[in-house]
Amino acid sequence: MGKKTKRPSALAKAAHRKIDKANLPPPPVPVEEEVGSAKILEQPTIKGEGFKVLGTDGYDDGGVADLSLLIDLEDNVQRRRRGENEYFRALNADLLPRATKGPMGRMSRREQKVSLAQLLFSEAEDGEDKGPSEVYAEQVDGGEDAATIKQRTERLQQARAALRMSLMLREAACTSLSLSELCKRRLTLSGKAGAEEALRCADKALEIAGDGFWDGDDVAIEADDVPVIDPKYEKNATTPGLANPSVLKLLPLRVSQLCKRSAFLQRGNALAAMGKEEEAIKSYESVFPLLEEEPRCSRIDWERHSLYVNIGNSHSRQGNYDAANEQYTIAEKVGEDHIVGGNVKDGKGMVASAKKARAFALKRAGKLEEAKKLLKEVVDQQIADAQEEKKKAEEEAKAKEEAEKAEKADSA
Repeated sequence: MGKKTKRPSALAKAAHRKIDKANLPPPPVPVEEEVGSAKILEQPTIKGEGFKVLGTDGYDDGGVADLSLLIDLEDNVQRRRRGENEYFRALNADLLPRATKGPMGRMSRREQKVSLAQLLFSEAEDGEDKGPSEVYAEQVDGGEDAATIKQRTERLQQARAALRMSLMLREAACTSLSLSELCKRRLTLSGKAGAEEALRCADKALEIAGDGFWDGDDVAIEADDVPVIDPKYEKNATTPGLANPSVLKLLPLRVSQLCKRSAFLQRGNALAAMGKEEEAIKSYESVFPLLEEEPRCSRIDWERHSLYVNIGNSHSRQGNYDAANEQYTIAEKVGEDHIVGGNVKDGKGMVASAKKARAFALKRAGKLEEAKKLLKEVVDQQIADAQEEKKKAEEEAKAKEEAEKAEKADSA
């Protein structure tokens, strides 16, 4: 007997899985050409000097290219790993990693990645962590109102959801970043009481970003509402890290470096919360080598600024005002550079942040009058800057209105 004729439904599925090479998108660029936001642009993506790179005629892209590397919406890593034909066959047959149950199950892998990016990188308009500064400060004193606790709890739950989704999609970079966010948001919600758990998350983020191997089951524990750590658990670290030679054939080293920058910073904050100031300083300082080749734009300089202020604050908590002040002076200079030749608004923000930190260090050192004088200087400057911005906005609105009137008169 010959083979039975396939049913029409089976034939339709087979036709759907067939790859038409003419309709495939261009293959991914070589790994060595993926430089992310390290590439300086000739023109700003948004009008103005907000993205100006100091010392050049170029502009920063605002971190857009780095975000693309981390989220990998085009699935370049999977395409390199599987090959173009096999990747698109798997995509058509819905065999690529994604959530298949619950509300997310109705979304494609790409759509789930977009949702993951929103969980990781979106900021609430009224959120405490809105803004570019990553300076650690103890935010838990027992006097938080119900609305604040609710918002902090929701932000922590979002980070856990991001971790679960990252593991499901098998996106190691997002898994590392989710752990760094868990570290940050656990400190915001629980303060010193949550520092040990926060540190554990940061350490696991670094493990993923490193050149060794990591254990997915060990990482998944952190996505639980109440992580329970088994002291007898034996790690089964078989997944290569982002800087592992086998992985660097599929993605650029920059992905590992971006994850390490976030993890080392948050790790320093967790150590500071635990009172381990020397270890915190070492963790903060570990970021500087990763920033050496980065452009002097306000986005990256906020990162540098935060590190200097955090190191200064650690010295201040140790009772060493002189060492702290050295760091605040460097942080202040970073802002002054932008006031002179870059993003003026961000520059002023950096200067104010450094001065505030110095004022609190002066108070801690018993120099109350100097601290009061400096804080008053900061407040007065911020009031003057706000008035100047308001005046500028009113003038721009008036000019726009007059231009529209003139245009209507010309067309009449």
